[in-house]
Amino acid sequence: MSREIAEDMATSALIFLAGDDELLSRFLALSGVDPAHLRAAAAEPGFLPGVMAHLASDEALLLRFAAETGRKPEEVAAACALLAGPTEF
Repeated sequence: MSREIAEDMATSALIFLAGDDELLSRFLALSGVDPAHLRAAAAEPGFLPGVMAHLASDEALLLRFAAETGRKPEEVAAACALLAGPTEF
C-alpha cells in the first residue's frame, strides 16, 4: 500500500466520522480539535495519521468503517500502520 492510498483512506475515515454526530463528537473530544477549526486542523501533517490512530484504537469502529466503505479490515489496519510510521523501541 502506498502512502497516498493510506492518506486517501484517512480522508475517507474523516468523512465517515463527520457523517455521524456521535462519532465526530467523540473524535473531536479525544483529539482536542475545536469543531470550528476542523478544516484547518485537517491540513496539518499529523492530522490524517491521527484520524487513523483513532480508528485503530477502537476495533469496533475500525470494523464499522471497513464494512461501510467496502474495505477489508486488514486493509484499514495496514493504512493505520503505514501512517503511524516506524515503531521505535
